[in-house]
Amino acid sequence: MSKKPFDRRSFLSAGATGLGLLAAPPVLAQASRAAAGTGAERQARETVRHNISSFRSIDWRAHFDNLRGGAILCDTTSRAVHFWGEDESVYRLYPSSVPMSEELTRRGRTRVVRKVEGPDWRPTPSMLERNPDWPSYVPPGPDNPLGTHALYLSWQYYRIHGTHDTRKIGRRSSNGCIGLYNEDIAELFGLARVGTQVLLI
Repeated sequence: MSKKPFDRRSFLSAGATGLGLLAAPPVLAQASRAAAGTGAERQARETVRHNISSFRSIDWRAHFDNLRGGAILCDTTSRAVHFWGEDESVYRLYPSSVPMSEELTRRGRTRVVRKVEGPDWRPTPSMLERNPDWPSYVPPGPDNPLGTHALYLSWQYYRIHGTHDTRKIGRRSSNGCIGLYNEDIAELFGLARVGTQVLLI
């Protein structure tokens, strides 16, 4: 895979070819062409800036000593998740949601300790404190904020999971977890295993 980074203009003009996404909506393409313009055009550009991951392939050696068990890198700045298979034959790059604020963001090394298809969800005590109207339990299904699959990390309450709310992807929209489109977490779920190393930067 090319090591040359995509710039936003190239990414939008090319749609999402090779990235597993549908073509960009017209408002995104229009915003990418307008260097200046009306308030509405500027607002569209601002939406693009806040809701697009910075897609670029990177070398795993900059972040990991080895690929034993595979490796997952969650980049909260570019809002992207990278996966490398143990034998380097598999590399995947996914757009992601990231925590809403620095206060909710945790960085460092962890690992996958559990894999669950059809996860249920219980808000953390701090989530319930911030959102007292939230339910204390949500079973698996279309209303579950963890989507269809979840990779549980060695840090309590932290997961890489799917989401049924696709508007969250590419945004600072989570309470601490890393979110992926359901089709992407399903693929990553199949590639990762218990013990896969994870780094959040």
